[in-house]
Amino acid sequence: MARAPASGGPPRRKRFGQHFLHDPGAIERIVAAVAPRAGDHLVEIGPGRGALTRQLLSSSGCTLDAIEIDRDLAAQLAAAFAGDARHALHVGDALEFDFTGLARLRGGRLRIVGNLPYNISTPLLFHLSAHADAIADAHVMLQREVVARLAARPGGADYGRLTVMLAPRFDIERLFELGPGAFQPAPRVWSAVARLTVLTPPRFAVGRYYAAVVQAAFAHRRKTLRNALARLMSGAEIAACGIDPGVRPGTLAPQQFNALALALDRARLSG
Repeated sequence: MARAPASGGPPRRKRFGQHFLHDPGAIERIVAAVAPRAGDHLVEIGPGRGALTRQLLSSSGCTLDAIEIDRDLAAQLAAAFAGDARHALHVGDALEFDFTGLARLRGGRLRIVGNLPYNISTPLLFHLSAHADAIADAHVMLQREVVARLAARPGGADYGRLTVMLAPRFDIERLFELGPGAFQPAPRVWSAVARLTVLTPPRFAVGRYYAAVVQAAFAHRRKTLRNALARLMSGAEIAACGIDPGVRPGTLAPQQFNALALALDRARLSG
């Protein structure tokens, strides 16, 4: 039977952006939001000193895979995962982790849980999106401002590239906030917990140039769409999609960005 990780342990390493979750009340709220069920395949990203891991290991009938980049912390956690085939500790970078391969090994879609380091949160979310077919949902702790961007709507100040890029695959719900005191050491910012539920099938099938259109648009979000996308398509081509070339990128819904991407697909194929 898996043993609970010991508390304390190696010091924090700043290069990993470590802020260890330690507040029992916050941990209870997170586990309640995840609501593990028998047969679930849980994956914890960044278990750290194991405060949340203890609760996840006690989830009856679940598997738990934990991914930890800090070798010293992993060494401390290793005993908790020894001798139980349902649980495994993976020492490595979550940005390079093969979630699809793990889902195949476990025989089902994964449920991600994690206190994501602020310094890699956006690329890690994009990495999870790339493996969305292997994931059922994700409950993640992020900087409060990042969660605001995830859940933003067109026209708002928080709406941007991150929102639009994740929209095809995820339904995103902002659950609750966590103050700095929930972590050790306390960060200078507030955090929030978000639930990302994978949409199967996707909200819409993205065009080949979806990422390129979104990136170009929000690289110049204060410009008109005509000017922001000048290197990709003309104002007439934008208008042919039923979109006003004179609007700002932040006013477009994700489906409208996809309409532009599909038009670019067709233009490049015919050209």
